Order: sequence, then structure tokens, then C-alpha cells
Amino acid sequence: MITTTYVGHACLLIQSKNCTMLTDPVWFDPHWEEINVLCPSIVLDFEKVPQVDILNISHIHMDHFDVRTLAYLRNSKILSPDVKVFAPADEIMLEIMGELDYADIEVVEPFKPHKIKDITLTFTPSILPWGEPPENGFIIDDGEVIIWNQVDSVVTPEVINNIKKLCGHIDLAHVRFETLLEGNFAFHRPLQLPFTEYQSFLQMVKMLDPKFILPGSAAFRYSDEFGFLNNLSFPTSPQQFLNDLSEFCPEVKRSPFAHGDVAEISSQGVEIRPQDSDFVRIDENDKSVVEFKPVAPVLPIKTLAKDKVTHEKQRQDVIRFVEGEMLQEMLQNEMAEVWRHWKISYQLEVFGMDGASDIWTVDFSKEPEMQKGRAGKINLYEGISCSELYGLVNKTANWDFISGSAQYRTFHNVYKIENESFYYYSQDKKLPQPLRVIFPNDREMKIEQFMKDVRRWKNKVHPVGVSVS
Repeated sequence: MITTTYVGHACLLIQSKNCTMLTDPVWFDPHWEEINVLCPSIVLDFEKVPQVDILNISHIHMDHFDVRTLAYLRNSKILSPDVKVFAPADEIMLEIMGELDYADIEVVEPFKPHKIKDITLTFTPSILPWGEPPENGFIIDDGEVIIWNQVDSVVTPEVINNIKKLCGHIDLAHVRFETLLEGNFAFHRPLQLPFTEYQSFLQMVKMLDPKFILPGSAAFRYSDEFGFLNNLSFPTSPQQFLNDLSEFCPEVKRSPFAHGDVAEISSQGVEIRPQDSDFVRIDENDKSVVEFKPVAPVLPIKTLAKDKVTHEKQRQDVIRFVEGEMLQEMLQNEMAEVWRHWKISYQLEVFGMDGASDIWTVDFSKEPEMQKGRAGKINLYEGISCSELYGLVNKTANWDFISGSAQYRTFHNVYKIENESFYYYSQDKKLPQPLRVIFPNDREMKIEQFMKDVRRWKNKVHPVGVSVS
């Protein structure tokens, strides 16, 4: 028999008779650059969390790889002295784990079994588009029951077939249900349910044919001033997914699964015990604020500087960069040929306080110049808060926060007419944006993104007792 306790978002505590596994712990709010909070929020009694034999991190996204929680765990008694740590082959993650004093980390390989006490742990691959970080799901087999946790992994029919060949059957599957639209608003992409992707989630369950499924992950919301994104990012819900499954593959048993719930999996079946955990429970069920409504009002971009003096200092630094350096940076980049070829009319808008903004334009249909003010035509636009452009210039900001918080927004409608013919750049195709070209989301930026949290949380006094997320 195995029990699974839903701690929060993607974090599960999985217990066999002799072994306890913790995966993707995110125990503090806010998280992910202080944009997100767990939803529903939780009360967590740190002193009652069982000792952990296995710690698994599925991938480097900050709602799964939380430096604050990992720093806390490293200095707590929750991790057993001989804890086994598993992680994907992600150089940045491994470097940051090393900075947090984690040693002896085993890099996972697809379908390689690991015997640990009374369980066999096998990792399943994610078939990701180019440029995405490596990630994994996992299978747990205690000799009586078999559980598969998909986490956020993208699986193909081939992966599902390999799982079925390896396991024969799955007693319980934690599966993806949410087609997250994170960033779609900021990048002017469709705000609608991606039917093909959603259909693939249903088809995956039917093909896998587990005895029981629980919807997994995606139990968070945007907080505070970023709350308007709750209407733009979550086109479905766990309950909708379960309802759809009841029609699509009614033979598969299913149930809601909330923070603090416990699933008991045995050869006789699956029993869900709502709010039965002795160390975690729901604090406030605030899921009603997450409602897909892409026509709801959105907030304008504004600087995050707290006072006028700070804002004006940052604004002057931004002006110096835009008017003194930016055009040269653009022209030196190989992407300049793309902008010239399409005769781009580019506008940069930098937002300050009280609805004010500074605007510059560059016309690539002629010899490019950085001009202050508007142009009659815009076919490539970037809007960004002054505080975040200041951060990019000074290497203190990162794109995860800037685009994830919608402090940056862009669109393009690029076309040209030549020789009595009309040509256009597909709006489904990514067009190089000057700011993202000048300040790439490269290794240096990603390392600093995590290192600032390492410096903030490593060796700090960590909480004891009860904490409200």
C-alpha cells in the first residue's frame, strides 16, 4: 500500500511501508519571483512532516524548484541523513543545488529503475520542444501497487506504450489537466483553450488506461497587483477535466484532490480521504478568484518603483541607455537584418508612474535612427515598465518575472509591399524583439535569477511550527 498526500501545487509526499518521497516542494508564499501563491492556500506544520528518504525535483521552473524551500529543507531534520536526491540533467539546477550544499545528486535517466528500500523508482521522460529545460515524471512500484506522476511532462504515445510495457497496469496516475496560457497575454498570443493540447490530455488518459486518476499540479494563482492574470492564464479547471473524462473515458475512476487530501492506494483500489493529513490542510479555499475570463479588464503597465525619487533616477538611467546605446546594440545584432528586410517600424514604450510613459521609435525602412515620440505606423511594439528595463540594463532583472508579471507586452503585425506584391510575416511566428535580443535569457541571467534567492535564504533562520502559506 502507498499513500499520497497532496501538499501543494506539484508537491506530493508519497509513503510506502518503509520509504517516504517528497517531490517538487514549494512551501512558502509568494513564490516564483513573488508573483504566485498556492491556491488554495495551506497551513503547514513543519514539525509534523515525516522524515524524507527521497527528494525529487522534476525540473527547474520556479514553481517546482523553489530555492527558499530547498534551503529550509537542507538545514532541517525533514531530510534523512542518507536522503537520495534526484534531478534532471540540468546544469543550472545542479549548480544551484550545489550552492545550497546538496551533494550526491543522482541525475535521472529515462526508464532506469532505482531500488530504494521497499520501492522501485523509475523516471519517465518529457518530450519537449527545443529550448525547454529537461524534466521528468516518475513511477513508484512497491510490489503491490504502481503510481505514475506525470508532473508537467509532455508525453507521446511512445512514452505511454513504454510505461505500459514496463508496468503492465497503473493503479493511480497523477496527470496534467491544465493548458496553461502563461505569457500568452504579454506576447499577444491567443487567449483561448488550446483544443488540440487539451484533447491530447484526455487521449493520454484513455491510452494509459489507469485504474484511477487524480488531476495534478497547476494549483496556484497570481497574487496582488498581478491578480488580473488569473482571468487570462487558466482556461480549464480540475473539475472541468474530471467532468470531461467522465464522458471521454468513463471506465477510468477519478476524483478531485485538494491540498491536505490523502490518497490511499492498495490492491483493493483507491480511497480519497479529504483533509486527512496531520501536517497540511487548506487555510482558505480561494480558488474562485481563478476564473478564465479573457475579456475581463487588465491593468496597465506601471513602474514598480515605490517613490518618485527612485523612479526618476531609474527613468534617467533608462533614457541614457535608450538614447545613447540601444540603437547601436540593435544594429550590431544579427537580427538587424530581419528588421531591415521587413522594413520594421519599431516602437518602444517605457511606463512610469500615474499612466505616464516615454516613447521612442526606429524606422528600418530607411537609415535607422532612434527618434523620441510616436510614429504613424507601428508593426513591432515593446512596452515595459521603467523599473524592469532599468533592471535589465543593470543586470538585476530577468525575463521570468518581467514577462510572467506582464510588466512587458509585445505584438507585431509585420508586412511589406514590394513590386506590386504583398508579403507578411506570420503572426504565429516569433519575431525577434529588440529588448529580448539585447538582453537574452541566457545562462548568466538564469544563474543570477536563482543566486539572488540563494544569497537571500541560505543559512537563514527558518521557521518552526505552523506556517500559513
